[in-house]
Amino acid sequence: MPRTYDDAQFIDTFEHEYTWLNGFMRNVRRFSERPAVIDPETDRVWSYRSLNLEANRLAHALQKDGVRKDDVVMSALHNSAEFCTAYIGPRKLGAVLLAANFNLAAGEMALLINHNKPKVVLYTARIRDVVVQAAVMCMWKPLRFVMTDNRENLPLPAGHVLYEDYLRDQSGEEPQRDFRPHIYDEVVRLCTSGTSALPKSVPVNDINEVLSAHDVIMQYPLSSRDVCLNMTPWFHRGGCHCGGPCPVFYAGGAVVALRTFRPQTVLDWTAAYGITFLTGTPSNLEMLCRAQEHTARDLSGLRGIVAMGGPLSKAACLRFRTVLTPRIFNGYGTTETFWNSFLRPYDLPDKAGSVGCSCIDDEVRVVAMNGTLHGSPDDMVPHDGVTEGEIIIHAPGKTTCSYYKGDAMGKATFYKGWMYTGDTGTWDEDWVVTVHGRRDDMMVVAGENIYPAQIEEAVCEHPKVQDCMVTSLPDDVRGQAVAAYIVAADESLSLKEISDFCAASPLLSKYKKPRYFAFVQELPYSETGKRLYRTLRERAVSDLESGVLKKAGS
Repeated sequence: MPRTYDDAQFIDTFEHEYTWLNGFMRNVRRFSERPAVIDPETDRVWSYRSLNLEANRLAHALQKDGVRKDDVVMSALHNSAEFCTAYIGPRKLGAVLLAANFNLAAGEMALLINHNKPKVVLYTARIRDVVVQAAVMCMWKPLRFVMTDNRENLPLPAGHVLYEDYLRDQSGEEPQRDFRPHIYDEVVRLCTSGTSALPKSVPVNDINEVLSAHDVIMQYPLSSRDVCLNMTPWFHRGGCHCGGPCPVFYAGGAVVALRTFRPQTVLDWTAAYGITFLTGTPSNLEMLCRAQEHTARDLSGLRGIVAMGGPLSKAACLRFRTVLTPRIFNGYGTTETFWNSFLRPYDLPDKAGSVGCSCIDDEVRVVAMNGTLHGSPDDMVPHDGVTEGEIIIHAPGKTTCSYYKGDAMGKATFYKGWMYTGDTGTWDEDWVVTVHGRRDDMMVVAGENIYPAQIEEAVCEHPKVQDCMVTSLPDDVRGQAVAAYIVAADESLSLKEISDFCAASPLLSKYKKPRYFAFVQELPYSETGKRLYRTLRERAVSDLESGVLKKAGS
């Protein structure tokens, strides 16, 4: 249907020029000598000009190896300048960066290579042996393996090439393009956990990148004067897109590369490099807090700390605000959709424990679970803070609503433009959402449906409890029984003390009270801070048999 004006030039300009790379190149021109990447471990700084030159050299090297439009370049890299050049360089050729988890086992990496068929693999020297094993195991054989960040001078595997040698003698000029970019082109492919050893591959297109960057710039707000450090790996959506290369380079700011999280290091660098925003999981923040209490650093330059991967309790939020910075943020989302609800400093601590309301361009709903795969997006549960449903997300600007070679998974996850997260929760009259657990983490005790997060929150009210995760055990009478794994903040905490505390808790109905307890040194979390309930559930029976889990009152 014709419009009231001639829209041809607008459509042509918008669809082909409103790209993340064009935004980065604007900053190369206007902020040429400003820092883009700060790498304290190697005492190096890349300006926007020098970062672009290195990205161009990488693009030319890839082009020489035959990398073209829609080909895949795989990286398994720590947060580093090499990650940044890998993030930028391939898209100059229209290629796709597959950002892989450097913690994968060799078999998992081989499956990922077979599934995505990268022409070139860039990997950090620390995982050399894993990559060598994966190269033998995989059916698809990449043309090139490039080892980066070899600061320990490890021997180079046969047939592999050092990153420095791969880029040597390559031109720093912009590579010639034989295609025209489009905002729907896939530029990054991220991985998220699946039900098998093969991670799900999540395609991210160019307009997703731009609008994800806009979301961060708007929410913080983020500017060209900010310096950001993400305490989680950049290969995650929450790593790359929250205070990582995607929004920071689009805004013209600087990122600080942290390869391995150490709280003392983060605090030292915050003071030394003028870091304005930190991003991490609630557990990262807890460790920062303890380190700051032990040896205080000057954190007055911080404009905010963003927690991702789980809601903050009110007690934790109050502590972080006092010890670290009064400007605490908390985001909720998925690999597929980035973040979709957000708590800002003025929301906390009052709304702590929830995940807040929808972001400006998104919508988060809680819909009825009627035993079908997808409840209707319009069949919302009451806003009473009690009735539970599945949390679904509408984020049209930040998701492709698909998986690479995953049509069946896509149909199971996406419906009518909504992502069905599998998270369960409630919402109140202000549309504030509280996550209660997972559909597949739900426990049925004496015919009652209960969720781990409800019990964990109550257990963590005990002053001697640092952290807690809850799972279930088979029970002949009740069907399932609740088991609580506890990391103690005080070694004097006894089984009787925590058992009596739970028995007296006003937050726990009788059927919700844990019947078994285990004191452990750590709990299973993913790299992004998500609780790995399946891992805990799989070990619970053997822990009971070995005596790690003990019955309350024993």
